[in-house]
Amino acid sequence: MNTTTLPAWTLPVEGMTCASCATRVERAVRAVPGVDAASVNLATEALSVQAAPALVGAVAAAIERAGYAVARDTLTLQIEGMTCASCVSRVEKALAAVPGVLAASVNLATEQAQVTLAGRDADSGPLLAAVAKAGYMAHLPAADASGDATGDSTRNTADRREARVNDRARRELRPVLWGAALSAPLVLPMLLWPLGIEWMPPGWVQWLLATPVQFWLGARFYRAGWLALRAGTANMDVLVALGTSAAYFLSVWLLWQSDVVHAGHDMVAHLYFEASAVVITLVLLGKWLEARAKHQTTAAIRALERLRPDRATVLRDGIELELPLADVRLGDTVVVRPGQRLPVDGVVLEGDSQVDESLLTGESLPVDKGVGDRVTGGAVNGEGLLRVQTTALGAESALARIVRLVESAQAGKAPIQRLVDQVAAVFVPVVLVIALVTLLGWGFGGGDWTAAVLNAVAVLVIACPCALGLATPAAIMAGTGVAARHGILIKDAQALERAHAVQTVAFDKTGTLTEGRPRVVAAEHAPDTTHDALLCDAAALQAGSEHPLARAVLAQLRDEGLVAADSAAALQAVAGRGMAGQVGGRALRLGSSRWMDELGVDTRALAAQAAARQAEGCSVSWLAEVPPAAGADVGANPSGPRLPRLLGMLAFGDTIKPGAAAAIAALHGQGLRTVLVSGDNRGAAEAVARALGITEVRAEVLPGDKAGIVNALKEGGRRVVAMVGDGVNDAPALAAADVGIAMSGLDGGLAAAGGTLGKGAGKVAGGPAGKGASGLSDKVAAG
Repeated sequence: MNTTTLPAWTLPVEGMTCASCATRVERAVRAVPGVDAASVNLATEALSVQAAPALVGAVAAAIERAGYAVARDTLTLQIEGMTCASCVSRVEKALAAVPGVLAASVNLATEQAQVTLAGRDADSGPLLAAVAKAGYMAHLPAADASGDATGDSTRNTADRREARVNDRARRELRPVLWGAALSAPLVLPMLLWPLGIEWMPPGWVQWLLATPVQFWLGARFYRAGWLALRAGTANMDVLVALGTSAAYFLSVWLLWQSDVVHAGHDMVAHLYFEASAVVITLVLLGKWLEARAKHQTTAAIRALERLRPDRATVLRDGIELELPLADVRLGDTVVVRPGQRLPVDGVVLEGDSQVDESLLTGESLPVDKGVGDRVTGGAVNGEGLLRVQTTALGAESALARIVRLVESAQAGKAPIQRLVDQVAAVFVPVVLVIALVTLLGWGFGGGDWTAAVLNAVAVLVIACPCALGLATPAAIMAGTGVAARHGILIKDAQALERAHAVQTVAFDKTGTLTEGRPRVVAAEHAPDTTHDALLCDAAALQAGSEHPLARAVLAQLRDEGLVAADSAAALQAVAGRGMAGQVGGRALRLGSSRWMDELGVDTRALAAQAAARQAEGCSVSWLAEVPPAAGADVGANPSGPRLPRLLGMLAFGDTIKPGAAAAIAALHGQGLRTVLVSGDNRGAAEAVARALGITEVRAEVLPGDKAGIVNALKEGGRRVVAMVGDGVNDAPALAAADVGIAMSGLDGGLAAAGGTLGKGAGKVAGGPAGKGASGLSDKVAAG
């Protein structure tokens, strides 16, 4: 028995209710190979285990198979010093070896580690120590959080993060420029040779140019390589340092042989200074390109963080105070004026308005908000003044949760990336073994140790990661450049790699398959008026308004070639209800069904048409003429109604984009499954789906649930899913999909996606607007 040598550790177990539960857990854990002892304390709901820390995952799985749960906590660590996939593998192994760690995933692009630990309120100290022991630096990204419980300013945080990333990109560029300047004279002879010009700098000049590149610009590779060797592993930095050092010192030796040993003889040594200098410069170029890619990777988070204002107007003791968002507290009353973004999540205490939530929910039409309705930070207030009681701040707000969803989706790894990690873990040792075999084979086999050294150096130089680190990005950059000229912007190479295998395409509705802005889809007039009169009267009331529905009425008037004969007087926006005004001496009201009921307008004549349009997801407004107010001048219209009179009904909806139906048909023709996933109401979603031939609809989906639906469509990884969307609410789903495709127009959605279709879908195939939607099917299917 080795119970005295194995450490003891505890796991919190949830779901136990009696001694029988405790016995069952103990029996299940003891059955795990390698566990020497297991004891449950039912009072504290803790399991004490005597086993190797590496068995924590197996123990947790045994507990869950027994029908109970292990409490888990997730920590995010910011890792510094990683340079390649081998570094990722080493950090993951170091974290996985910490007692209590159930899973560890490191993302090289975001330089973050997602660690899942058994327990509540896990301690980050052992994790940070493990990363440091592996030769890297780690810290908690507390200063970079997207907003904590105190309501820290996310906009300032985003600005700081972007400034730091930009500064790093500038730092990465400077050594590239220095390396290019020092290496250019060494490369010039190779460029002149095809022209018949034979010129080579003297050996001592080559040495002077290559030495600062090797030991000044290349010092980072020596430092990182030494840390890797000290940790017992070898990464790409080791290979760069060995390969370039071998080329450099061999050249120094050959130069010394030529200038000293063979002085006075006609001997021209073939030097390799250009190889060492150019390899280091190219790898530094790769680091700079990597820094730029990381900046693009985190653009989604920055775009989302900027949606929330960094200041709020708070009502305290009857006085309005403009405060930083960090000073707002739960329960505070926040005043939101027309046109402002809501700074907090909350409930409306006072006021009526319409709120544009399209950036968060995908709903194209403004939503009526009144007392008791919930509002979300980041949405835009309409024409009314609202007083909102704060119910969520910082990390608990809906916007912050969306940010976390995007971060979580970006932290995941594609299967091919895990394969690269496995290859990288053995790549460097294999190359070193091959170089050693080459040296010994040529040395003992041919007896020429100079040739043996040259060939071994050639192996190290050729195997330097410039090919792995630069050839593929260069090919991708060339391909994406061609795509960009055709209106397709590709940001994620992994998504590009997987696009050819897509089996299911999920579409958002608003702004993706539809235009994303309301238009008049029906104008039903009452029996005693006309269609033209209805539109002209409604347009007269809406003239000069910037409300989305007002713009739709005015656009419809222009499309039909009509002109409002009379201008409105005494215009008044009635918050949460509509517009009131005098047109041709008549008192007109244009607004919601609720307002018509309050005015006593009989809408039964057009009730059936209105109900049909509302079932399709349209927003309905009514136009009515009402009696003049008591004491008003009725001389202009002495025959005006004594009772309110219905003039007509306007239905507003979102129109389908030209070419969308053809794109869906082309996808179906290629055997792809299409699904509509929308935050809009079911009637609107199903109406669009029917028009396009999509049979699967997921409607009224909350922003946080879209990523879950995409994951469900993957069917446990058995299917490759593409998501096409446009909106901040789509950002988590775009990031979670195997292939995320964003329609241009919104930073949050574009940055989270792997690819972007410029100008809507109009330029996908390089053709005119309306012709490119079918090209979308070709790009999704063929990658």
